[in-house]
Amino acid sequence: MLPFIARKMAVQRTFVCLVALAVFVELAMAANYTVGGTNGGWDTSTDLQSWVSAQTFSVGDSLIFQYTPNHDVLEVSKADHDSCQTSNPLQTYTGGNTVVPLTSSGKRYFICGTLGHCSQGMQIEIDTLATSTPAPATSPSSAPSSSPAPGTSPSPESAAGSPLSPDLPSAESPAGVSPSPPAPSSAIKNSFGTCFALGLGLVLMAF
Repeated sequence: MLPFIARKMAVQRTFVCLVALAVFVELAMAANYTVGGTNGGWDTSTDLQSWVSAQTFSVGDSLIFQYTPNHDVLEVSKADHDSCQTSNPLQTYTGGNTVVPLTSSGKRYFICGTLGHCSQGMQIEIDTLATSTPAPATSPSSAPSSSPAPGTSPSPESAAGSPLSPDLPSAESPAGVSPSPPAPSSAIKNSFGTCFALGLGLVLMAF
């Protein structure tokens, strides 16, 4: 019984560690993208379509729109993006410095709401990819079943108890008292603390 509990606790610690590391790696790999690049911006003079096609966006990344007061940022539907329709935006951003987090996978559409600017190229389609997640840890396989194969009947010895193994009280513990298994919660907490420190180190190294 105790070896099985120890194996189960080891699997739990491994799973907790993998989840913690996945979170920290995702945070470390998240990127901020200034729309238009370092040599451009959210304006009519930047080739925004070429900039978008050269990027790969993932969940956790952020878009940074930097623009002058004669521009704004509208998040719109695909139909409004394609037709440069500004009258029914999903979100409206102003102020010259807008950060839009990409929190889910899929396509999102942005245009400038100033008259004529969308048709002059101030429109982008962002396709956000889902981040990969580690495969869940599997529990160790249980011991082979001792049930008889189909079509066979148990032997008299197994049905009535082996004559070579008389029932004797266990010498390892008092009769009627089973050894208490170690509490897994403290081990898991200690493992999570170790994973947290390791993940924090990865994040600091990434920055």
